[in-house]
Formats: sequence, C-alpha cells, structure tokens
Amino acid sequence: MRAVSFGPLRADAVTHAEALDLVEQLVRSGGGGAVFTPNVDHVVLAHDNPRMRAAYSRANLALADGMPLLWAARLLGEPLPEKVSGSDFVPMVLERAADRGWRVYFLGGQPGVAALARDKLREGLPNLRVVGVDAPLIDANDLTKGCAPIIARVKLARPDVVFVALGAPKQEIWIDLVRDELRPAVLLAVGASLDFMAGSVPRAPRWISKAGLEWLFRLSREPRRLWRRYLLHDPRFVAIFGHLAVDRARRAIRCRLRFHRYERFKRNGKPSEKLTPETVPPERTDHLEH
Repeated sequence: MRAVSFGPLRADAVTHAEALDLVEQLVRSGGGGAVFTPNVDHVVLAHDNPRMRAAYSRANLALADGMPLLWAARLLGEPLPEKVSGSDFVPMVLERAADRGWRVYFLGGQPGVAALARDKLREGLPNLRVVGVDAPLIDANDLTKGCAPIIARVKLARPDVVFVALGAPKQEIWIDLVRDELRPAVLLAVGASLDFMAGSVPRAPRWISKAGLEWLFRLSREPRRLWRRYLLHDPRFVAIFGHLAVDRARRAIRCRLRFHRYERFKRNGKPSEKLTPETVPPERTDHLEH
C-alpha cells in the first residue's frame, strides 16, 4: 500500500471504500490493529513528541484527515486519492459493523456523550451491537495510571472494534500502549467523532470541509479552547512541510547527479553488470576521467 510521508508520520493512499475494506480485513484477521486519522495538528504533535511518532510508526492504517494534507501531498508530487476524515469514516465503519454483526465499544468523550451517541445511532442502525460505553479519566502525563480496570472492562465486553475518543495525542499513544492487551479488537482513534454523533458538537457544513476551512468553523464555535491550537500550534506545519520539501528536492538532485555519473561511466568505462545508479559511490570520480 502506497503511503505519503509528512516527516514524522505518514498518510496511506486509500479511498473511503478501500479503508473500510482494510478495517474489515483487520477485524477478520483476529490480530487486532490501530487506525489513526492524521491531520496537520498530528504532524506538529508527532514532530515534537517521540511517543506520538512511535505510535504512528506501528499503526496499521493512517487516513488523511484534512484538505491541507491533500494539498501538501500534491505539492510533493505524491497525490492522495481523497480525504478520509474520521468524522466521515466512523459512520461508515458503524454501518459495516451493523451489517456484519461486529461488537463495538465507545471509549472516551465527556461523561454521557458515548451513551448519547449509542442511543442516537440505534435509531438509524437498530442492528448495531454496542457492547459497552465508557468515559474514563485518563491522565495525559501518566497513561498507565488506572489503566488496568479500563482494560478489564473492555476485555470483558469482547468488542471487535473500539472507538477511542480521548483527543490527540493521548488517544494515539494510549492505543499504542494497550493494543496488544486488547487484541483481537481493532482500535480506532476518533477524536471528536463521538461528540458529532451525539449531537453535542455541531459539524462544519460540507462545503466548508471541502474548502479546507473546517478549522475556522471549529475555532469560531470554541475559541477559548481551540485558539492556541489553530493560531499558534498548527501554523508550524508550514515550516515542517517546507523542510520536508527542501530535503526531498536535495535528495532528488543527488539522485539525478548520481545517475549522470553512472551514464558517464557506461559511456567511458566498462561497468560491472551489478553496477546501478544507486551503487555508484558519489565520491568515486577517478574512473570517470579518461
């Protein structure tokens, strides 16, 4: 599966339909798994946080959540097929779960939100099997503190899929910590998706989302909570992306120069059959001069 690197993390080049089938493969395999939805905020967090980077390196699936990542991928010459935001993807997974009879578990959100989301979902998906809801208090500074009873409750419910709504980077790091203990469950980091499904937080209109302005809509709704993230933290993505683009340009130039050296060697020398553009050392120049 092709993936686009954004420095500290990646986004897999898949469509909504392909991502949904990959989640089903994880459920059917019985080996568990972790599904994340990277966005600009995640890139900046992973740049600063080695535990976030490690969690992403072990994720089974990383879905590009946000138009800025699609624009950045296009500028890098590695376009992604489409945006697969968590708020759009989670309802698709729930529909597949209802159709396949999967057992699902909601973990996170404010007290009462997961239960409200469950009740509203049952109106449209009467066959959905929600086997547990939980809103535990998890210390961001010590994710292992009080973790044992949470894990015990989830294991007792025997879910196929767990939707984890703890916010980034807490949810990604927590999933990475517990995924082996919760196997065979597949764990999805879903952010505010439970709030959207419960109706406690409104979603941006679709045209705003397509224009890449969902951040502005959310900032206008919750300025006190989100101003630091959107106005101070996330703009650092520009510098991270700029460094990545320059680094790739330099590597492309080095590769091109190496290829030219190889071509000169083919014309002027007698290369071994095993010699390739990649194996011509850049410092070897004596054999190119005749």
